[in-house]
Amino acid sequence: MRQRMNQNRARSAMRTGVDHMATGLAILATILVIAPLIAIFVYLIYKGASSLNLAFFTQIPKPVGEAGGGMANAIVGSGVLLAVASLIGVPIGIGGGIYLAEFGRGTKLANAVRFTADVLNGVPSIVMGIAVYSLIVIPQGHFSAFSGGVGLGIMMIPTVTRTTEEMLLMVPNAVREAALGLGVPNWRSVLSITLKTASPGVITGCMLAFARVAGETAPLIFTAFGNQFWSASLNQPIAALPLQIYIYAISPYDEWHRLAWAGALVLIILIVLAVSLVRYVASRGILKGAS
Repeated sequence: MRQRMNQNRARSAMRTGVDHMATGLAILATILVIAPLIAIFVYLIYKGASSLNLAFFTQIPKPVGEAGGGMANAIVGSGVLLAVASLIGVPIGIGGGIYLAEFGRGTKLANAVRFTADVLNGVPSIVMGIAVYSLIVIPQGHFSAFSGGVGLGIMMIPTVTRTTEEMLLMVPNAVREAALGLGVPNWRSVLSITLKTASPGVITGCMLAFARVAGETAPLIFTAFGNQFWSASLNQPIAALPLQIYIYAISPYDEWHRLAWAGALVLIILIVLAVSLVRYVASRGILKGAS
């Protein structure tokens, strides 16, 4: 009897030890995931915070050799490009995900769409820029904000599509059956019940796609091209924060290097604020219609 009790205590102690070890490894992995972001953020604050002032957010770049100036046109340009990209990438991506999860299960077309999305997700961004350059910029005869938005929007589609599909597949079939049992048409059940149930995951996928393209530079070199002056027209070349940072970072001027660090800090802050705002709105139920 005593021997059995000792064996049970030994097993319990071993399980407790393994549990503590697993918890420790999970905490270590969490720290390793967060550490790079914190390190980048701290270094950007160290290098770029001293260059942030009112002029940076209100003025356009000064000519070479003149001190001061800012990146106001690039901040506005990035907002225009991301708005166009979101208008293209989010609806098409969510629509594709709905088709894969709800209407096209097991069909050859669905398999082809899923394979295309996976391949498209791995295409280098510079290749995407060259493709949009051939399809839009050359026929138009000039660079434009619209072509830049299209390039970024295409890059968002595969991420949004695959995330939407996975989130919809996690919704229990009982939810769909309950809706259909009440006489609700299938299309309305998908849009009003299934998609709403999966909306937190779908929104997270959209945020991931948005954050991915917000810092892209390569496709904008062949499409938006950049602009040293104010421009918000979709039919003209437009400045963008990542593009301006790239041009300034490889320049031989210390003043432009200083602005590049400040621009990188602003870009990271804008992405964090945008993602945090969407998560806050989603958590309040506004996007789910639960408010």
